[in-house]
Amino acid sequence: MYEEFYGLTERPFQLTPDPAFYFESITHKKALSYLGYGLNQGEGFVVITGEVGAGKSTLVAHLKQKLDDRRMTVGEVVTSALDGEEMIHVAARSFGLDVEGGDKASALAAIELFLHEEARGGRRVLLIVDEAQNLSIGALEELRMLSNFQLGSHPLLQTLLLGQPEFKHLLAQSDELEQLRQRVIAAHHLEPMQPGEMEPYVTHRLEHVGWTGNPEFASAIWPRLHKATLGIPRKVNQVMNRLLLMGSLEEQSMLEVDMLDAVIEEMSGDASPEVQEAPQRARPDRNLPASDAIAKARTESAPAMTQADTAARKKGLLDHQIEAIEGAFAQRDKHMAALRREVEKLAAAKDSGGALPEDIDQRLSAIEQRLDDQERSLRHVLTMMIDYFESTGTREAA
Repeated sequence: MYEEFYGLTERPFQLTPDPAFYFESITHKKALSYLGYGLNQGEGFVVITGEVGAGKSTLVAHLKQKLDDRRMTVGEVVTSALDGEEMIHVAARSFGLDVEGGDKASALAAIELFLHEEARGGRRVLLIVDEAQNLSIGALEELRMLSNFQLGSHPLLQTLLLGQPEFKHLLAQSDELEQLRQRVIAAHHLEPMQPGEMEPYVTHRLEHVGWTGNPEFASAIWPRLHKATLGIPRKVNQVMNRLLLMGSLEEQSMLEVDMLDAVIEEMSGDASPEVQEAPQRARPDRNLPASDAIAKARTESAPAMTQADTAARKKGLLDHQIEAIEGAFAQRDKHMAALRREVEKLAAAKDSGGALPEDIDQRLSAIEQRLDDQERSLRHVLTMMIDYFESTGTREAA
């Protein structure tokens, strides 16, 4: 919708990973350096971790574009909670091997034969495992065993593990993963983007879809955007999508910080995107499989919801509705002032005896359309407020 208004060829802030939009932030540049070093070694494990939305998948998609598929065969696995035998079968299928109904030994034999054939053909083999924090200790051990396959002294398989911070902690702490740890030849944790990278990131994605300066952005937007998203690329994309949508609906060619604040408030609801200081994560239990250990740690880290929390949440919803109405009326006043100025210009032109603009009918139609849009917006917000009061049915809310 907004891409048409601003003359863009497509949406610049889609949430799905797309290597065409890859932005080399400081942390992604470091990650590529570690990946390049690791892949040049041709053996062992390379580990990349990062928060949800930090750009791990986009980084790997960009990496794959740089690889020569005549010299490198890549298999990809996006994991759920897999045990050891399941991991072997899934790895085999990622290379296109038919192991349906076969046992673990048959799957291993098929993988080994495949690796030998690739090596004889002059191709290296890389296995990319995403969401590695979901794997059990047994599955991780099976991946380590796959790295033992060799042709003479030449290793046949290299593995890239991608995971959330829990996986980084598990790999560092688990006694059962000591042998795998010793085979990690390169590792990097993707950090959030820096405040100074907000504007380059946004303009990079916009320029990729034909942006030529419309809309413009107030300079105060960038520190506010970083504060609201903590520099997480996916969160930046979410906020920017909504900001551009608001800008197009209000026909704005300059996006101001008050519009960004309105978007952030609108997106917040009961849980603000302006993330508060994260609680300390509970460490995974070393005696449990990885998936169970992570689930237990997440449960222990989650705060209990008290009656006070519930009451505060209800109060927050009421406050949010009131603020929405106040904001709608403020927007109405803003539009009305602009419309008055437009009408005054037309009246002044008529009084001075000058010719009325040729597009007078179009301008009057635009004024009527804006008034209609504003009325619909106010009616919608008021309806939401009435629905809220009727649904709660309490004297306190009334």
